[in-house]
This record gives sequence, C-alpha cells and structure tokens, in this order.
Amino acid sequence: MTQHTLRSGDWEATVATRGAELQTLSAKGQHLLWDAGPLWPRHAPLLFPVVGALKGDHLRHQGAILPMPKHGFARESEFSLVAASRTTCTLVLGDSPGTRAVYPWPFRLQVGYALTDRGLRMDLELRNPGTEPLPASLGLHPAFRWPLLTGKAKAGHRLWFEQDEPGPLRRLEEAGLLRPERLPTPIQGQVLPLNETLFAQDALIFLEPRSRGVRFEADGGPSLRLQWEGFPHLGIWTKPDRRPGFLCLEPWEGYASPVDWDGEFAEKPGGFQIPPDATRSWSLTVSLSDPGQAAG
Repeated sequence: MTQHTLRSGDWEATVATRGAELQTLSAKGQHLLWDAGPLWPRHAPLLFPVVGALKGDHLRHQGAILPMPKHGFARESEFSLVAASRTTCTLVLGDSPGTRAVYPWPFRLQVGYALTDRGLRMDLELRNPGTEPLPASLGLHPAFRWPLLTGKAKAGHRLWFEQDEPGPLRRLEEAGLLRPERLPTPIQGQVLPLNETLFAQDALIFLEPRSRGVRFEADGGPSLRLQWEGFPHLGIWTKPDRRPGFLCLEPWEGYASPVDWDGEFAEKPGGFQIPPDATRSWSLTVSLSDPGQAAG
C-alpha cells in the first residue's frame, strides 16, 4: 500500500492505494476525518460490488454459491495509482483471477480525487468491458469526527438536509439484513438532532431520501457540507460510545439484502446493471461552510 497527499490552499487530503480509501482530510488545520481508532478501524471505505450484507455472506450466480463479505472486496483490494498531481489522483481496480473467483464479471472501477481551495471532490466510474450486463452495487462510507471540534460535546450536533425528509426509516436485523418494516423517521422536517441512542439498533437507512445534500454541524462550530450525485440511498451510522467518535454519512446505490431474499445476484433488490461497454458515474463533494445554513 502506498499513499498520495493532495494539497490546495488550506486543504490537505491523503489517499491510500489500498481500497482507494481517503485516509485524512483537513482544512485550516482542522481534522475532519475519523482517525481509524480502536472504536472502528477504518476511515472512508469504498463499498463494491455489494453494499451491506448478502444473506449468508454468499453471492448466487447461475447455480454457483460464491463467498462475498459484507460491503464487498474493493475496500481490501490494492488499486493502481494511474495519475497523480499536487491536487489530484486517479486510482483503478480491474477484475483479476482473484475477483472472478468470487464475482464472475469483468469490470473497471475508477476513483478520482480532486482537491481545491473549497474542498474535496470524489468521482467514481464503473465500466463494463464485458459482453454481458454487469450487476453491482456501490456505496461510500466516510466517517467524520464527532464531535467536529476537539473539546466540544457530541450533544448539540445535528444534520441539516436540503429538503424535508418525511421518511420512512428502515433498519437492519442482527445478521445485517434489511428488515421489511417502514418506520417513522427521526428527522424533524429538515433537521436530525444527533444523539447516540439513534444508533442503538445499528444504522439509520433511508432508501427514498429527497435530499442529495446534507450539513453536519455543531452549536457555534463548523458546518461540514456533503453533496452527492448518482446515489439514491443514504445510510447514517456510528458505534455508540460516550468518548469522541465518528459519524458515517453514506451515499449508496444498493443496500443490504432483505431478510426474505436469497436469489440470483443479478436480480438483487436495490442493485443495478450496466450494459456491455457502458459506464456509470457517481460523485461526492465535501466542503466547509458557515453554520446554521440549510444544505441547499
């Protein structure tokens, strides 16, 4: 694994070739990304070719049953750094004998990072170089420091969504599969007041969010803004702990298998298919802005 550091103005970011994972992100000396401490040993893993868990951690394809870990294999894979400059880098993962043993489709996944004086942009492209449709899911899992500033309490932090979010909320059962119940949302209009009890039953999952942007902010403190394109779903997660920790804000296209589903991967609910010789794209931008403003 190697790392590449990006710098632009007051911003700095570090990206690792393992998993094409963002390792650090800071602005004006303020560290925004979780440090992969003992509470959770990751920073911002890339989820591919599955988001969440498949039933039994296996993938079914034409009668074969293939092992597939939660969130897929990309986060543990070594990407190739194909381009790099002071402010940008591009990493690529392609299929190999190892990937085809568990995911029998050719693919080319490209991840690009670009840092400016205003923040970070991440662009993802998934290409199908094969002759059959490519089934997949893809998601992001960045963990931001909670509290945002050292010395502040977790209480007083909130999420502002760019639109009203009437729900519903979905939840996971113990094995990490999607429960069928459609629950009332804890979001109050555009605002989700944050507290650890929200996550006592694991992640908050919104399969039909109206918003494509959210602000994570604290009383009298900074406001971290995320905007995404191409991702129709959103997960929010942490491991409850009284100590300083993290908040994961996760745009997805795809989600964990429903508890009553164990079919062909190509027919998985929430997944997508890319036609032969076609490409699908997604993006995420991260910036800082004045507190107290809505995400839009």
